[in-house]
Amino acid sequence: MTAGKSPATGSSPRAWQRMLSGRRLDLLDPSPLDIEIADIAHGLARVARWNGQTSGAHVFSVAQHTLLVEAVMREQIPRVDLRFRLAALLHDAPEYVIGDMISPFKAVLGGDYKVVEKRLLAAIHRRFGLPPVLADQITDAIKAADHGAAYLEATHLAGFSQAEARRLFGKDPGLPEAAMRDYLTPWTAAKAEKRFLTRFNLLFA
Repeated sequence: MTAGKSPATGSSPRAWQRMLSGRRLDLLDPSPLDIEIADIAHGLARVARWNGQTSGAHVFSVAQHTLLVEAVMREQIPRVDLRFRLAALLHDAPEYVIGDMISPFKAVLGGDYKVVEKRLLAAIHRRFGLPPVLADQITDAIKAADHGAAYLEATHLAGFSQAEARRLFGKDPGLPEAAMRDYLTPWTAAKAEKRFLTRFNLLFA
């Protein structure tokens, strides 16, 4: 993927974003040294899932979604290694920079979006001691948990029927009722950020 030239100056356009931590993250060639968990938590807590088309007083954030995915993984694989729970928590971490795009739009954009996303995720993994590319077995487990979380979000927050959600995302993951009430009640951005950081610190310890 090439950045091209800026029509105003003839030079390459800016391909980095300044974070609240002060880091400058290059989107095309991200360095693990420029990645901070506080920036990730802050950004994900302010990015809406489902393009904001969810019920509730607050948006359902990507930060809250990642916590739900990790909870579903724990339900599906109770003895899964903490490192892989951390990988589940971070599976959408690139969206703190590039935002959350619904799957149909990702399909339209195609390869370039996926290249940027994969580079960012690999850098995030390196920053926090995970393999740049996960083993297929772990990737599949995270995808299964992600689909389970999407089923719950679709049916409880985004107006999908159970039949439609089953067709698109698979079966209900069977999360305990108390956990569903918690994770499927949209939180404020501040609460989502705090709970994401709390869970990260537990898994990364």
